Amino acid sequence: GVVDPGKLELIETKTASGDNIVDFTDIKEDVYNVHFATIDVNLNNTSSVQIRLFESGVLETGSVYQTAYQNGQATGTFSVNQTSANNRFFATQTGSTDEPRQSYNYLYNLGDSTKYSFQTMQGVSRKTGTTACDIRFGSGVLPQASQVNAIRFTNTAGGLLTGTISLYGIAES
Repeated sequence: GVVDPGKLELIETKTASGDNIVDFTDIKEDVYNVHFATIDVNLNNTSSVQIRLFESGVLETGSVYQTAYQNGQATGTFSVNQTSANNRFFATQTGSTDEPRQSYNYLYNLGDSTKYSFQTMQGVSRKTGTTACDIRFGSGVLPQASQVNAIRFTNTAGGLLTGTISLYGIAES
């Protein structure tokens, strides 16, 4: 078929209903170098949605992910955070219990066993205990060359997800 460079091609949409994890096990990493995920979920606690990657079928849970992100609030408060030795990427902002969190995430080089995997994200939620908007802009790297062939979205604080997560591939020429 004809390839339309830059076109988002839906790989799969999953609906969570009180689930702790949502796994995408057929991410077509041999077809797409760039993946795009949209998240629209509620959590039953004040945590956030996070991403862990499967390398050649093995879930990477070690403290090897590196992340950097900036939080902002409608009240004008900003904070910058940088962490190494994380066991996940941050995929949404934290927020109030049973409040929605929306974000989008780009993931790069997942299928290339000779490159590091990278992530960027932008997300929004309602600030815990207020009506103010809370935002997060962030990025991360899994600094080890590996082939990623599945993605896990989870609430690592043990909470439950309810809503939808869609995974797309971005077509290249």
